[in-house]
Amino acid sequence: MSLAQDPRAMAEMDLGAAPADGTAPTPPDRPRRPSGSLVRGLLGNGKAVAGLVILAIFAIVALLAPILAPGDPMLIQGFGAEPPSAEHPFGTTAKGQDVLALQIWGARSSLLVGFVVGIAATLVGLLVGLASAYFGRAVDNVLSLVTNVFLLLPGLPLLVILAAFLPPGLGTVILVLVITGWAGSARVLRSQALSIRGKDFVAAAQVSGERGMRIMFREILPNMASIVMSTLLACVIFGIGAQAGLEFLGLGDISTVSWGTNLYWAGNDGALLTGAWWVFVPPGASIALIAFALALVNYGVDEITNPRLRRPRHRTSPDAPTPVLRPTPKEDIA
Repeated sequence: MSLAQDPRAMAEMDLGAAPADGTAPTPPDRPRRPSGSLVRGLLGNGKAVAGLVILAIFAIVALLAPILAPGDPMLIQGFGAEPPSAEHPFGTTAKGQDVLALQIWGARSSLLVGFVVGIAATLVGLLVGLASAYFGRAVDNVLSLVTNVFLLLPGLPLLVILAAFLPPGLGTVILVLVITGWAGSARVLRSQALSIRGKDFVAAAQVSGERGMRIMFREILPNMASIVMSTLLACVIFGIGAQAGLEFLGLGDISTVSWGTNLYWAGNDGALLTGAWWVFVPPGASIALIAFALALVNYGVDEITNPRLRRPRHRTSPDAPTPVLRPTPKEDIA
């Protein structure tokens, strides 16, 4: 009798069904949690290492800003609109401020806002996605409705409206970007959590009586490490770029120093019209380089978690002879 015709064998294969000999059922194997292997894989991936090195350089420069450029970076230190020279390697602004000092101090604010917004938006999206996927039904309907509303609202007008009515400041910029940036990550993380929610090891944890919070954070979340990392990197890029856009429009706190305010003052002082490229190129290039570094790390995560993107480590030499396959004689079938 085949397996499909044997009801007792089929019952033993069901989740939680005990075998006929009375022994305890064997729970389904849990997949290997990739948290530790993901970190080791990033350190062994060339693209990810290059991106991490670029990020580390910017982070070190930002942390050492009081040593590399002591004093107030907005003070006038020379003549206006001077090109790069030995005294001012990045030149001066139209007001006579040192562009290099503004660039170094601007990294502190831009990187801080980018990573705080990225972490906060990812956490909000992760909590919404896990709750929506695990509890389902009414909770999923309500959270999906709220997520869809934020996704349907146009992002840039919402940013402009919130930034215009709230008091200017770094905290306001962070709050506005988190409010407008969490919905996309919630939708992606909800889809991933739903796919893991239907696995056998999650059902086994429910049958064994584990609590909902424990299942979400001990069973589902560790198996979402790669998608959470990719979502975090995307939110960091969004935070840095959106802050620069808001401040370039004059909707941020223009009294602070950041890459966005550097671009704002470059536009107001007519650096584009006068050809003073040394004023607006450094902040723009820094934003692009940070985005490039985060994209390299993100691509490294994709290569580690997706086997089809991995390249074989050992390749045959192009000078090696190609083996010739000779057909074997067919044997007579008795």
